[in-house]
Amino acid sequence: MFNNIMVPVDLAHLDTLEPALSVVADMAKQYDARITYVGVTANAPTSVARTPQEYEQKLEAFAQDRHNVHGQPVSTKVYSSTDPIANVDDLLVKATKETGADLVMMATHLPSHLDAVMPSHGGKVATHTDVSVFLIRLTH
Repeated sequence: MFNNIMVPVDLAHLDTLEPALSVVADMAKQYDARITYVGVTANAPTSVARTPQEYEQKLEAFAQDRHNVHGQPVSTKVYSSTDPIANVDDLLVKATKETGADLVMMATHLPSHLDAVMPSHGGKVATHTDVSVFLIRLTH
């Protein structure tokens, strides 16, 4: 049913993503699907990487580590932006098309009053693409 699962990841918060990454691995194994890890970084230095190229290398290393855990084929796609926070939703929609994903699996937070001001990234992806979107609720 699914051939290519796109998974947006934030390398600055990998420790909180582990439960979601396990669900992604299980789904990929079930459907013998490729996993495409997508990252969005700033053009300027961040706490994760000094350059977009360094970020890309770190995302690729992360993807290979995950491949060693779950065994499914992996690929990566990195987008750099002058304002990643403002552009992340549009870049994830673009990535869905460019990677050929047929399922997007995203970690998400518990709903709060801030969602009225800053809607969820998953909601934007779901309403602006024609692929299935699976939100994995992180409770902490």
